[in-house]
Amino acid sequence: MLLIDLKMATVRKIVSTPKGVQPIRGVYSQAVIADKTMYVSGQLGLNPETMEFVSDDVQEQTKQALTNMGHILEAGGSSFDRVVKTTVLLADINDFAKVNEVYSTFFTTHQPARAAYQVANLPKLGKVEIEAVAIVGEVTTSKL
Repeated sequence: MLLIDLKMATVRKIVSTPKGVQPIRGVYSQAVIADKTMYVSGQLGLNPETMEFVSDDVQEQTKQALTNMGHILEAGGSSFDRVVKTTVLLADINDFAKVNEVYSTFFTTHQPARAAYQVANLPKLGKVEIEAVAIVGEVTTSKL
């Protein structure tokens, strides 16, 4: 029998803010923090108040998706400069340069590791969705 020492248990915190988009379909959280790591669910370019895309333009959707992510990061005690990994999902991989142009204005000091994929379909037929993993608390950056 395995006994768990509750003093060693990891605390899971659910992050939710009205400034971010509420879950569209399914059961998931805007973000979850485990220990000092925040996992931010994929963000679309939706206006949180109307739940409609801000535009059909991939750059406008990217800007809104990252703005939404910023509100969630802030609500969880983190920020863009503490993001360590992102995944960018694109309806059309040919939009990558346009997305990257906007993306680079949000990740200005410490660029996270990143993967980008073209997918068959995104929720609500979006053009871009971005998820992230971030650190909560102080971070020291060094290069190897």
